[in-house]
Amino acid sequence: MKWILLLFSHSLVAVLGVALGIYILPIVTQPEAPSLSSVQSMSNNAVFSGTFQRDRQDSDFLHWGEGAVSISEDTIGFIGELAPGPDYRLYVSPRFIETEADFNEFKDQMVQIGSVKTFERFTLSVPESIDVNNFNTVIIWCETFGQFITSARYQ
Repeated sequence: MKWILLLFSHSLVAVLGVALGIYILPIVTQPEAPSLSSVQSMSNNAVFSGTFQRDRQDSDFLHWGEGAVSISEDTIGFIGELAPGPDYRLYVSPRFIETEADFNEFKDQMVQIGSVKTFERFTLSVPESIDVNNFNTVIIWCETFGQFITSARYQ
């Protein structure tokens, strides 16, 4: 009986340690976010704007975002807060997406803009080959775990 209890308790601690590590590692290793003034300056030149909201259909207590997204012809910026996590990517989509099923169904119509490595502010350069006018939604997606984080319609 003692061995079963020890095995259970050690397994539980190991599982909790791995889960905590997955959550904390991106926070500890994130690079310095761009300054608030630089993101606000980019936002002043934005052509479009949108809002990430916590209440998206497939967002939950571990996968969410809220704040303002600004889209210009060459940059996408964000001021707000994202739930920390590994391997976040920013996509643009020609249709509004708020579920994992929809993301997976329409992923071939989307374009990945880049990796999101900070959780309060970011700016990402839009590749010259991408015309943001051909899309209407930005999406944060966790590539490693296939998790929808949040989305914002911008036009």
